[in-house]
Amino acid sequence: MKSLEEISLLYEISEALNQHMDMKKSLFKVLSVLSESLNLVRGIIFLINSETGEIRIEIAHGISKKTTQNVKYLPGEGIIGRVIQTGEPAIVPRISEEPLFLDKTDSRTILDGRDYSFICVPITKDSRVVGAISADRVFEGKQSLKEDEKLLSVVATMVAHHVINLENIRIEKEQLKTENLRLRSELENKFSFTNIIGNSNKMREVLQMISQVSSSNATVLIRGESGTGKELVANSIHYNSSRNTKPFIKINCAAIPENLIESELFGHEKGSFTGATKMKKGKFEMADNGTIFLDEIGNMDLSAQVKLLRVLQEKEFERVGGYKPIKSDVRIVAATNANLEDMVQQGKFRDDLYFRLNVFPIYIPSLRMRKTDIILLADYFLEKYTQSHEKEIKRITTPAIDMMMEYHWPGNVRELENCIERAVILCNEGAIHSYHLPATLQTGTKTQTLPLSLEDRVASLEKEILMDTLKNTKGNINKAAKLIGLTVRKFSYKAGKFDINYKDYR
Repeated sequence: MKSLEEISLLYEISEALNQHMDMKKSLFKVLSVLSESLNLVRGIIFLINSETGEIRIEIAHGISKKTTQNVKYLPGEGIIGRVIQTGEPAIVPRISEEPLFLDKTDSRTILDGRDYSFICVPITKDSRVVGAISADRVFEGKQSLKEDEKLLSVVATMVAHHVINLENIRIEKEQLKTENLRLRSELENKFSFTNIIGNSNKMREVLQMISQVSSSNATVLIRGESGTGKELVANSIHYNSSRNTKPFIKINCAAIPENLIESELFGHEKGSFTGATKMKKGKFEMADNGTIFLDEIGNMDLSAQVKLLRVLQEKEFERVGGYKPIKSDVRIVAATNANLEDMVQQGKFRDDLYFRLNVFPIYIPSLRMRKTDIILLADYFLEKYTQSHEKEIKRITTPAIDMMMEYHWPGNVRELENCIERAVILCNEGAIHSYHLPATLQTGTKTQTLPLSLEDRVASLEKEILMDTLKNTKGNINKAAKLIGLTVRKFSYKAGKFDINYKDYR
């Protein structure tokens, strides 16, 4: 039967293991209890890294933090490595007389003529060794060491579950860290300004401005119609800036009720209004050292505009119902499709805030102002949605392209994207035809003309075939002619008849 002292010790260890949610604190408390009860000089919990096989010090009592971080063992190395490799406990009565004892922590020396004893027991779970517990004490005889080894083995069994959880948490943290780095890399690639599609002169100007402003901390105001890609530009500015590892918080000012927008932006204190049952951090507090994107800034309430102006000027704010100023280093990128100048004249938008926001304006042109980008965008969306919908669609036919080029696109790039996705869903062929496009595009000028004669229809179809063949062969007239069973001479004749230049497709 165990002595009352042992029972009391085991109860205290059980309490320590359940005292803290933080398992490292619990295990450190266990080592502290053991040290006090058994007069230990030091105690250590070792864990095996399941990926590398290395044995490291996880928790230590009586050893410096620097030593804890630097010391590592391999299975079979020294007394500790042998215990973990064999799963058998080890007792060293006198450390100074044991050649296998490595003393990597450089902490065992003879003091006042007294020698140290060393005990090490494995930590096992379901017959698997996951670590070890070691204890150092002044040598007092071999009999007491055997008793301490038995007690330490019982403690090792008690802490096994906690040790495995600790190792699992470490592995999960490493996996999350790796996944976080991967996702961040994907975001940086996805929102690189080089991925904003468009080679028209107007879009080249936009890309140049994004490149210039990204490296600064200047406030940016993005202007443009709905669907032009203002949020994509905001993403590119953040992920190409020095703040790209910090938070990027997005807020749609039009989607938040006027009575809640201040609380959403700046947070609120508990009891500051009905329903405020606890303190809440606002978006500006959460975005500290990062970027905040205020979409539809023209819809912001005037009272919230005053607070926003203060953040821009003084880099501080108070929570709703609070009195303590909170410092926040946040870069602001705002966007709107409204005419802010008219709103300032009408008193709906503060002129001082307008000038603070309008430090670096970027105007995104509408799609009808950059029609040369329509084909590029359409091809990009075609590739995107053929993959996501698992379809084999290779191209968009010439009549469908002509129809898209004639349309005025009031919904801009967003409307074009939706149009292509719809066409991909409807299409069960190898190409998107004009009849796959929405009815809104079917009302273009070409569809309103009088019906073509049979001869004109045949000529139109022949022209389409020639152009599509040149597209598929990238302007190689020899391959194009062979593909549709014509001689190069006959293909050239027909191409000249329809004013088709094969060099335009290279």
